[in-house]
Amino acid sequence: MRSRYTAFVVGDAVYLHDTWHPGTRPAELTLDPQQRWSGLEIVDAVDGGEGDQRGVVEFRAAWRHGRDRGVLRERSRFVRQDGRWWYLDGRIDPT
Repeated sequence: MRSRYTAFVVGDAVYLHDTWHPGTRPAELTLDPQQRWSGLEIVDAVDGGEGDQRGVVEFRAAWRHGRDRGVLRERSRFVRQDGRWWYLDGRIDPT
């Protein structure tokens, strides 16, 4: 989760694509170069340990785009296959 957040911060769309599960990732991923990320807080984590095959991470990420500011809150699902963690999808909290 933290590595994917860092990829958003530095604008590394290739890393985000490569860590997104092939069954759920979009055909194309374009990042907005004006979007700035300024903080990550892990709110909750369920499973995702050494012996687990699935995990869920809920987080808040502060962002800025021009004069607009906000916080993205998402509950992300991950799956481990062949010893590697993949991002499956996330549910964004609209509040």
